Amino acid sequence: MNAGHGAGDTRIEGARERWVRTGGIDLCVAELGDTSRPTVVLLHGYPDSKEVWSAVAERLRDRFHVVLYDVRGCGRSTAPQPLRGGFTLEKLTDDFLTVADAVSPDAPVHLVGHDWGSVQGWEFATVPRTEGRIASFTTISGPSLDHLALWLKERATRPTPRRLAQALGQGTRSWYVYALHTPALPEALMRSPLMKQWPRMLERMEKVPSDGYPTSSFRTDAAHGAWLYRDNIRSRLRRPRTDAYAHVPVQLITPTRDAYLSERLYDGLEHWAPGLVRHTLAAKHWVPRTRPDQLAAWIDEFVTATERGTAGTASTPAHRTTATDAYAQAFGGRLVLVTGAASGIGRATAFAFAEAGARVVAVDRDAEGAARTAEMARLTGAPRAWGECADVSDEQAVEKLAAKVAAEYGVVDILVNNAGIGLSGTFMDTTAEEWRQVLDVNLWGVIHGCRAFGRQMAERGQGGHIVNTASAAAFQPFRALTAYSTSKAAVLMLSECLRAELAGQGIGVSAICPGIVNTGITSTARFSGVSDDEQQRRRDKASRVYGKRNYPPEKVADAILRAVLRNDAVVPVTPEAHGLRLMSRFTPRLRRAVARIEPRL
Repeated sequence: MNAGHGAGDTRIEGARERWVRTGGIDLCVAELGDTSRPTVVLLHGYPDSKEVWSAVAERLRDRFHVVLYDVRGCGRSTAPQPLRGGFTLEKLTDDFLTVADAVSPDAPVHLVGHDWGSVQGWEFATVPRTEGRIASFTTISGPSLDHLALWLKERATRPTPRRLAQALGQGTRSWYVYALHTPALPEALMRSPLMKQWPRMLERMEKVPSDGYPTSSFRTDAAHGAWLYRDNIRSRLRRPRTDAYAHVPVQLITPTRDAYLSERLYDGLEHWAPGLVRHTLAAKHWVPRTRPDQLAAWIDEFVTATERGTAGTASTPAHRTTATDAYAQAFGGRLVLVTGAASGIGRATAFAFAEAGARVVAVDRDAEGAARTAEMARLTGAPRAWGECADVSDEQAVEKLAAKVAAEYGVVDILVNNAGIGLSGTFMDTTAEEWRQVLDVNLWGVIHGCRAFGRQMAERGQGGHIVNTASAAAFQPFRALTAYSTSKAAVLMLSECLRAELAGQGIGVSAICPGIVNTGITSTARFSGVSDDEQQRRRDKASRVYGKRNYPPEKVADAILRAVLRNDAVVPVTPEAHGLRLMSRFTPRLRRAVARIEPRL
């Protein structure tokens, strides 16, 4: 339904813009992508306009029909007159249904809401008159007002110290809600020259990139949007609906550093949305601007699962994303690249991230092995997995790999520099060529990965994490592991330095230090200064020793996921690794005595 405005200059590149008329209001609607594909409606919050979603929409347009619209009184949509009573959830529901009928008359739409867009989305997903028009709902940083009222009532009528602290904590976070109920003052403030600093405030406090957002209408949007709170908050808190059950699959994305909403608000949400899919994100409130890659990946996965009829069921990775699975909440949909992934710790790590619902790129110089890992990762649960061939010791090869991955799969969220080779031998027995080989892979391979992929993370400005596989040998010198220990000690120090450098950009760095782990590294390790026959004999004996120790690579993989989740700096894994680290810190004489022991192989 066109109101006769004609298309104006669109603010979202490549979008088709039109106006939809509803209840005397003209809503500005932008569309991207093929209209024959599933429709995803992105609903903005306060004091945003539809452009808050532009980066996410750009990432979804190739797979979906993406729709964004300015809520009444915001952006290029017109405002009701008078303002009072013009922003009730009932009227906003009318607006949504009119837009849905205009952009997707024959099929239900997938709704995604942030902030007040999510508050509206909860209304749309729970009232009877929208049944059949919504296929799924993704909620980000915005509770149902009905659920909120009942959450507060429960803590008031059945108080405990913990519940009272939760209610008081959320009350403190909601200071702006009280301010917006003050007559006239908020409008005067929003239109004042002081609010010209708002973009800088967002950039400084929330790390929102200064790329032309917010738009020039945001001061008027903020003034009009005050009525969202005035028309709805008090009435719903006084008389909440007790039947506000979602009639569609729901995906909850919770930024863990949100200054305005406590994570505790969503406790027990499964009661209202059975089969709820949960994700957490180490980010602040404005994630559509700061973490568009991650949001787009989760939206894509959830919408695709819903279209297949498997969202929130046991047959999909989404089912594993529950409140009890911290890995799935943190890593589902994220892009993870693992080097040395054809076997051992690398393959186990790829599988562990896949099981958590991550997208996985398995890299190894063994192309067939990398491809097998990717294939098995898909069976394990990864929504998508790819195998890539690259020699990490080759700087140009790693740079080409980084460019290819970014172009085809996106910027990597988590990088695991795991590729490594073993070398045993004294300093005098180790040749210069052997030194170059072990340093090229074990140290320079890590450096190349950190430079190529770490640079992309930093330029994207959405954070990330780098994991570098060091060794227990990084803590403890050994007379027969001079080159290997040197390479791993360098990786440990590189990781510590890089962690300090990248901390301000939201990029964590962890050094993982396994001990004796039952992997295939012993079968390919080199022993300096011995004949070929003796070298094979020592490999066989080392393999038997590692096999008897039988510490599985899956435990190292679990330590890697835990390190990323906690942003740990240095992670010894096996008991001997913990012991050697303690020895290096508290008993240096014993450490040096152990270093002089000659191994018998």
